[in-house]
Amino acid sequence: MIVVETIAKIRRLALTQGMPIKAICRELGISRKVVRKVLRGGETAFSYERTTQPRPKLGPWQDQLDGILLANDAKPSRERLTLIRIYEDLRDQGYEGGYDAVRRYARKWSKERGSVSTEAYVPLYYAPGEAYQFDWSPRDCRPERRDDNRQGGACPALPQPDDVCKGLSARDTGDGLRRP
Repeated sequence: MIVVETIAKIRRLALTQGMPIKAICRELGISRKVVRKVLRGGETAFSYERTTQPRPKLGPWQDQLDGILLANDAKPSRERLTLIRIYEDLRDQGYEGGYDAVRRYARKWSKERGSVSTEAYVPLYYAPGEAYQFDWSPRDCRPERRDDNRQGGACPALPQPDDVCKGLSARDTGDGLRRP
């Protein structure tokens, strides 16, 4: 594929500098056919896209390959065959084509199947113990040091569930009244 910059170089060399086609070909490393095409046509970009991929050797084996890929997709991930192994199985059955054709077809097949099942389910309910749980209750309890004899560097002990606010049945609100 020729990019716009190359087309501009070809036209500049031919039209402004007056270089012959053969010299342009040598300088840019492009065939004479391409240089003539650029100079005669007024297009600014040349592109070619294949509409269908011909599969002369894989065509008769396509249904069988679909079956293998479908069965392979249903297996757990540890038991799935690699593309090389699928190719070797096809070759043992009589397939005479190359690995690359099988690989390209399998990638396209998995991409098409992947686009169908792109929906994801995210559970909003977790069983106890499956996710972290935090207690954000408004308690004013502070952890106490368990070993008061230690000096410096020791962190205060974290309260245990049984220790936290033992004996507090009501909260002191600061106005002298105790409320439950």
